[in-house]
Amino acid sequence: MSWTFVPVNGPYGGTTEGPVWDGECLLFTHIPDSTILKFDPKTGISTTYLQGTNFANGLSFDTSGRLYACEGGARRVVRYDGGEVVVLADQFEGKKLNIPNDLAMDCEGNIWFTDPYYEGAAGDWSLNLDNKELTHDSVYRINLDGQTTNIERVTFDTTRPNGLLFSLDYKTLFVAQSGRLPEEKRELRAYPVNPDGSLAKYEILHDFGDHRGVDGMVLDCEGNIVACAGYNEGGPGPKIYVFSPSGEIIETHTTPFDRPTNCTFGGKDLTTLYVTTGQGYLLMAHTERKGRLNYPA
Repeated sequence: MSWTFVPVNGPYGGTTEGPVWDGECLLFTHIPDSTILKFDPKTGISTTYLQGTNFANGLSFDTSGRLYACEGGARRVVRYDGGEVVVLADQFEGKKLNIPNDLAMDCEGNIWFTDPYYEGAAGDWSLNLDNKELTHDSVYRINLDGQTTNIERVTFDTTRPNGLLFSLDYKTLFVAQSGRLPEEKRELRAYPVNPDGSLAKYEILHDFGDHRGVDGMVLDCEGNIVACAGYNEGGPGPKIYVFSPSGEIIETHTTPFDRPTNCTFGGKDLTTLYVTTGQGYLLMAHTERKGRLNYPA
């Protein structure tokens, strides 16, 4: 079945990202406007959900429906509790984080997030590499234990990690290694999760070579990885890939607008795929696949 993508909102001017489904509507970020928008599929209209989000990129719900965000412009990961912003991580070993990008929840409710430094991704200050305090671009885990919070680095071999996603059984963490420079890798990786929460040596599920690799991704109920990748500048072009958990390309679907950035399933039966793009569109396609989301369960 071919997926036909139609624009339902936009373009907003600048990148849209971080789509998450709340059971009735879709939330997504308009990064340069520091705004979270709320799309209602019943009306086809998006309204402002939250402003002043500091170039927020990735969003995620926990199993209770609380909303979390990577606020790249403020170099932090936060939870929105009504009108309060709870900062969960903004530094590592006394140094400011890079530009937190995307996040995922494990089965114990801990938060895993990527922290690349993409120049210009979070405002004018981020154009200057001198503002980068850490010497690495890593994946971290925020351990939430009652009233205490601590952050732990879990990758030591990534440069510009981007989207991340857990397997159905939470025993594998899929990470998009999305470098920009010629010497950087553009790979979809699978890291086994050890019982102590550390990561074992990764397996390369797919190597994109010189072309734009995976940005954001979502899981379907069969455990397949539905991922945004590619661009018009070269290679296969902008597409949604469906990978098996072992990395086999099951199918691909071309998007009508360049640089798909992230995706999630929504709709009454979780078979509608929503996709954000680099030009600020929100796209929608009806699929034969059903999404697997932490919330709503």
